Parts: sequence; structure tokens; C-alpha cells
Amino acid sequence: MARFLARRLLTTLLSLLGATLLVFVLARIQGDPRSIWVDDFTLRSDYELWGKRLGFDKPVYQQYGLFLGRIARGNLGVSLYRSVPVRDLIWERLPASAQLAIAGFLVSIVIGIPLGVLSAVYRGSYWDLAGRWSAVLGVSLPVFWVGIMGILLFGVALGWLPTSGRGNLSHLILPAFVVGWGASSGQLRLTRSAMLDVLDSEYVKLARAKGVSGFLVVWKHGFRNALIAPLTYAGLTFAGLITGAIVIEAVFAWPGIGQLALQSVQTSDYAIIQGVILVVTFFYLISSLLVDLLYAVIDPRIRLGS
Repeated sequence: MARFLARRLLTTLLSLLGATLLVFVLARIQGDPRSIWVDDFTLRSDYELWGKRLGFDKPVYQQYGLFLGRIARGNLGVSLYRSVPVRDLIWERLPASAQLAIAGFLVSIVIGIPLGVLSAVYRGSYWDLAGRWSAVLGVSLPVFWVGIMGILLFGVALGWLPTSGRGNLSHLILPAFVVGWGASSGQLRLTRSAMLDVLDSEYVKLARAKGVSGFLVVWKHGFRNALIAPLTYAGLTFAGLITGAIVIEAVFAWPGIGQLALQSVQTSDYAIIQGVILVVTFFYLISSLLVDLLYAVIDPRIRLGS
């Protein structure tokens, strides 16, 4: 187990290092970042002063070294337009994104996994038909359209829920459902497919032949062995939702880091964009690492084989 953990940690660190290099290169590919400040009234002395203050006057490899050093200290730079540390801006928006991500993730699990299991167990029944239609609609309907329709129905027509902003629990229900329903479609399809493979296996047939109750066959022998694919999807889904689902944040005026990233793209504030990308990458890698560790807990063959 220690060797398995060490290998996964090393892979995570190398992936994070590669992500920092990619972000650095993409930020410099458009040229000197100082160019976005240049106008007809910019003096040469001001241009050189910006370079010394931000390290842009040094060779590229030294700039990358300084960039890595700042990241290691938790310094993500300063917003070019707001003149505020990027770390503070992201930290201010992160709780809102985390709240929406956790709520949407729970919705996707509560809808996707039970419907996926029922669709597999009662293959060809109305449960299966309802599950497959739910998956098709979840994949096909654009999330912004679902969000707008939810606002028109539950916010405007019925007046049951708020239509924008972040406040009490009622503000969270509608955006969380919209985010979670889209994610639940993939979870449902993966769970159904994995369960069908397991339920057709020989050891499940043997368990049924021995008279093991249907509940134990489905949830102990079937679901646990079918959990690898849904677990992988769940980990990556949560990491994706932590960005705040940019479109949903725009529709519901949710003040998360997704909305911050969208505003930064519109103003070409590359420092914030860099910071958001690095934070999102970090959450993806940590989620992948936790999923790998859960693999080893669920299926000992994985850690023994590594």
C-alpha cells in the first residue's frame, strides 16, 4: 500500500508541475504581458519599470523559476486591473463555488446511481425506460436552457424559488439541481452499464443459485464490483463542478470562481485566469488521487497489482 501511495503522489506532483509549465507557456505565447497596459501615452521608462517589478525583464527560464517559487508560497500574482492579490480574489469566491459543487454533486449521486442500478436490475421495465430518458435529456438539453426554464417556471410563474444570487438554502436549490441533473446523466449511464456487466457475470449467477437474497446480490456482490467506473466519473465530476459551472453561475448570478474567470477573460486579466486554471487543476489532481486511493480500498487487486 505504501508503494502504491508513493507512486500516485509522485504522479500527482509531476502532473501539477506539467500544468504549471503549460499555464506559463500559454500565458507568454501571446507575447509580453505588459503589452495589455501599453497605450499611446505609455513611456518607455514606465514599461521598463513594470518589467523589473513583475520580473518580465529576465530570461524566460528565470521567469518560470520565479513563477514556480511564487506558486510554492501560495502567491498567485496580482490582478492587473483590480490591483488585488489573485489569491484573495479566488479565496473570496471559492466558498460559493464549493457550496454549489457539493450540492450539485449530491444531486447527481442521488439521482444518477439509484436510477442506474434500478435500470440495470429491472432491464426493459418502466424504471429502465425512465432512467434512459433521464440520461438522454440530461446529455441533450443545454444547461443554460434548463436553468432559464427553471427560472421561468419555479421563479417567475410559481414564485417558489429565488431566481438569482446567493443567500439562504432556497437560492441554492435551483442552480444545484440544474448542475446536478446534467452530471447525473453520465453517472446513470455508467452505473447502468457497469451493473449490467456485473449482473451477467458467473459469480452473481452462482450467488443467485445458492439462494442469496436479491438485495445482497445487487448491493453487495453487484454494486461494489461495478463501482470503479461510477467512482471515477464521480471524482472527475466533483473536480469539474468546483469551478462553479461557469454557465450556471452566469445564468443564476452565482458569485463563484467560474464567474470570476469569465469576467477576467472579458477584461484580459491574465493573472486571474492563470490563478483560476491552477486552482482548478489542483482540485482535479487531488480528486484523481483520492479516487485512486478509493480504488485500492474497494478492490485490493489494484494495489497488489501496482
